[in-house]
Amino acid sequence: MLHGRDAEQAQLDRLLADARSGRSGVLVVRGQPGIGKSALLGRLTERAAGVRVLHGVGIESEAELPYAALHLLLRSELDRIDTLPEPQAAALRGALGLGAAAPENRFHVGLAVLSLLAEVAGDGTLLCLVDDAQWFDRASIDALVFVARRLDAEGIALVFAGREEFHPQGLPELWLDGVDRDAAVALLAESARDLAPRVRDRVLDEAGGNPLALIELPSTLTAEQQAGQLNPFTTIPVPNRVQDAFQRQIRALPGTAQTLLAVLAADDTGDLGIVLRAAESFSARLVDLEVAEQAKLVTVNGAAVAFRHPLIRAAAYQNVPLTARLAVRRALAEVLDGGEHADRRAWHLAAATTTPDEDVARELERAAERARTRSGYAAMAAAYERAAELTPDTVKRSVRLAAAAVAASDAGQPVRAGALADRASEEIQDPLALAHLIQVRAHREFEQGSQAAAGELILAGVQRVAPLDAERAAYLLVEAVRCGWYAGDPALTEQAAKLLRALPEVGSPLVGGALGLAALVNGEPADAVTLMRELVLAPDLSALQVPGMLFVAQLCAPIGRYGQGEAAAARVEAECRAHDMGGWLTVAVETRLQAQMLLGRYREAAATLEEIIPMVGDLGQRNGAVALTALLALARGELGDERGCRAAAEAALEQAGTRGLRTVEAVAVAGLGRLELALGRPEASLQILERIPAAHAPVSVLCAPDRVEAAVRAREPERARGPLAYYLEWSAAAGVPSADAVGLRCRALVEDDGDLYEEAIRVHEQGEQPHEQARTQLLHGEWLRRARRRAAARTQLRAALETFDRLGMALWAERARAELRATGDVPAAPRRADDPLSVLTAQERQVVRLAAGGASNRDIAAQLYLSPRTVGYHLYKAFPKLGISSRAELAAIVT
Repeated sequence: MLHGRDAEQAQLDRLLADARSGRSGVLVVRGQPGIGKSALLGRLTERAAGVRVLHGVGIESEAELPYAALHLLLRSELDRIDTLPEPQAAALRGALGLGAAAPENRFHVGLAVLSLLAEVAGDGTLLCLVDDAQWFDRASIDALVFVARRLDAEGIALVFAGREEFHPQGLPELWLDGVDRDAAVALLAESARDLAPRVRDRVLDEAGGNPLALIELPSTLTAEQQAGQLNPFTTIPVPNRVQDAFQRQIRALPGTAQTLLAVLAADDTGDLGIVLRAAESFSARLVDLEVAEQAKLVTVNGAAVAFRHPLIRAAAYQNVPLTARLAVRRALAEVLDGGEHADRRAWHLAAATTTPDEDVARELERAAERARTRSGYAAMAAAYERAAELTPDTVKRSVRLAAAAVAASDAGQPVRAGALADRASEEIQDPLALAHLIQVRAHREFEQGSQAAAGELILAGVQRVAPLDAERAAYLLVEAVRCGWYAGDPALTEQAAKLLRALPEVGSPLVGGALGLAALVNGEPADAVTLMRELVLAPDLSALQVPGMLFVAQLCAPIGRYGQGEAAAARVEAECRAHDMGGWLTVAVETRLQAQMLLGRYREAAATLEEIIPMVGDLGQRNGAVALTALLALARGELGDERGCRAAAEAALEQAGTRGLRTVEAVAVAGLGRLELALGRPEASLQILERIPAAHAPVSVLCAPDRVEAAVRAREPERARGPLAYYLEWSAAAGVPSADAVGLRCRALVEDDGDLYEEAIRVHEQGEQPHEQARTQLLHGEWLRRARRRAAARTQLRAALETFDRLGMALWAERARAELRATGDVPAAPRRADDPLSVLTAQERQVVRLAAGGASNRDIAAQLYLSPRTVGYHLYKAFPKLGISSRAELAAIVT
């Protein structure tokens, strides 16, 4: 019986009941050691009669081994991997060391785990318990949190239990405090009946409602203390007192049994054979394990052995002196082979080594490279870091620290990466390592601080790289230009561009693109477009790595090639996922979503942004999360969500202002300015949009037409001249139909010329921005109505309304409706015209479209990062809404 946990038990019971009914759920149970997390999980297991249960427990010494915890959780179900789609199966085999050690990615691994758990659940229910989650390795937790965020209709209840420091963002949480006084009294009465009243009260006070302390503290008292004859306690934290209680129990055992428990505490396999073989070095035998089991310190289940509670493990390890702990580690390293347990062997050797040792450092270096093959970049960083600590040679130590820093940066850990880079020697001469250190330090500043300061860091360090390797210096300077662009800092971009021009010819196509970007920031749009276009349209860019590919994708928008930009960013995003490059993934996603919005797909972009912003926060990329929030403000405004737009813009501006994220500020301001324009408040819109300086290109370029429209509608045409000239110079250089059409629309507004509107609409037909075409049709319709050409006006306004409705641009659609009503027309109620899928949710729409194209549930699941069972659930919900009963009918509905 659990005392004082009725509300918590009820919450877990509801989670299990929902899973039994087919609805998945997740809960994170958090609290201090001994507070009752494991007890709640145990009680939930008892309540799960007839339910399949998977139970994983984190082991502190395995925290740096990628996917070790996941392997323990799934080991009873590994034979089901073959039932998964082959890409997922291959990814999971590689992650768990069961197949070829080819580079995998966390997204495929996460999706494979989701599919596997859904397979285990089958048509029934699965309870998945993750205890001591704070000690799960990062790769395993990433995969399970990925699953948790995508659970839907699989019939899975996923419960994490962890200490205070375990705090995955965006998941529902149950925080455990101590039990109340009545529950504590009842629990203490069960565990200790013979305490003197004042001793009982002291135990209650000292335990602070911690159930494990209430159970274990009385066992530490002597008979005299229990009777109240001696002071029973000193003032120390409850977890320490509980651990001390366990140590007293351990010290009551024979010495060989104590040593065997220390071996078990250092072991991370739970394999009885390994533990006993290592313990033989200290004359410990199976009988010693039996003694520990009888003392209820460990449990033995077949060939598996485990501690009854994590604090017993800590107590057993700390119970022996340092020399003995080092000997235990060496003993374990000796019995572990170099195959399946090669990484464990390396880490045990490292733990047993107290002085620099190149042989051990080399083994850890090999472990780091094995971690790379399983996309365990956090583990890779840890292995390189420890290898560096054990490296006798100063130069080689710095090279390994640089490798650790790059791995941490690739894992999306900019703070840790920067700290590792700061530990490297300033005397390092290896150009690759030196460039990596500069890059990592700049990335940390870019993600955590000031983007302008990140560029300054590169400029300060590149002088050391240039004499050693001009090509790497050029790459760093391209990054400095990009920093200046994000910061909206013309001086920084020009200084980086000047240094680029001074370098010897390196043959990199990125140099010209960077010089073009610098020209754009410095207000030279014509020259800028020419240089950037040479890079974007280069016939062969196959030699570029992910950062270079991303740079190309980013330059597509400033030259008006939005569809090409989306495709290029999607390729970079796929590459980042395939190689687990979390440090670049956020920027790739941001670039792709920007392109989507420039193509008018605001609804699609907003749905993705709302999902990924918490994930980016989880990665510690604070500035990236702010940038995405600014994009969300723009998307929500275009979709007519005034409150959502203002809230997101306020959040983005507050963060951007304190960190100097000027381009992020510009995007948020653009969202507010466009919102006011859509609401029919041109004066307010103009005042807001004029806050965006030209240095914040391409935002300034893309908002110039909004400024022109706002100025004309506010009857201040003189304020339209500057942005009009700026935009026309840029659009002439870009030479793409969409830009030309918008330029014609701006001229039509300023010159009040109906012929220019008609020409603009004709050019729009060759472009790729339906929302901009609809805005031109809206303005043309307004012009025609004022000219008393009502029939012609209705044609343009109806076309605009259809597009706005289809794209979900509610405020713009309402403007078109108001104009139609002014012509004497009676427009239909708000709807997405000719869209039979408008009755579906966003995810149902995605599933239905893929199903209509012939994709199977598994194919759809793989594309949308869902489980096949959830795909089936969405189809089950969608069919009645569409008035159909089978897949075969979808093709006739979905166009």
